[in-house]
Amino acid sequence: MASGPRRNAPLTYADFLLLPEEEGKHYEIIDGQLFVNAFPATYHQTLSRRIQFQLYVQVEQAGRGQVFNAPTCLHLAETDIMGPDLVVVLEGGPARIERMKIAGVPALVVEILSRSTSRKDRVLKRASLERAGVPEYWIVDPVAREVEQLVLTNGTYRLEGRQRDEIRAAAFDAHVDLRKVW
Repeated sequence: MASGPRRNAPLTYADFLLLPEEEGKHYEIIDGQLFVNAFPATYHQTLSRRIQFQLYVQVEQAGRGQVFNAPTCLHLAETDIMGPDLVVVLEGGPARIERMKIAGVPALVVEILSRSTSRKDRVLKRASLERAGVPEYWIVDPVAREVEQLVLTNGTYRLEGRQRDEIRAAAFDAHVDLRKVW
């Protein structure tokens, strides 16, 4: 940030806008804490593209919404600004697609784990998405070749299952053939 990080105060979207653009890095603010992320590995991007393509055909080509890939800014709350691997925004849903960000709650967020992001994605980001009321969160584990499907039930994520062959979205009508992902 231009004047340096503030002490003892959570960072906000206004702070996020002041972060410098640096090649090879992207930023997230989760629960007011700044995270600097390196760009993902090529295998990570391959998995993301394969999942995105299947969702794109069923959501975007069907005229039901849009599928975004990283780096796309998801502004969930004043102190929760993140760049998920994939975001599904449905027509008529609560999320708004703006020029520089998605504001509000999308139908689905997908994160692909890496060694450097695993704890953040499983704990901090999960809590943020749950707090915001995101109906569904998929955590893709490239090593185990499985997807943890978390579905919001009464304000809390419930593990729907760990899918290896196919995953069906609970929040809307779509599925991903995971055999075509790995």
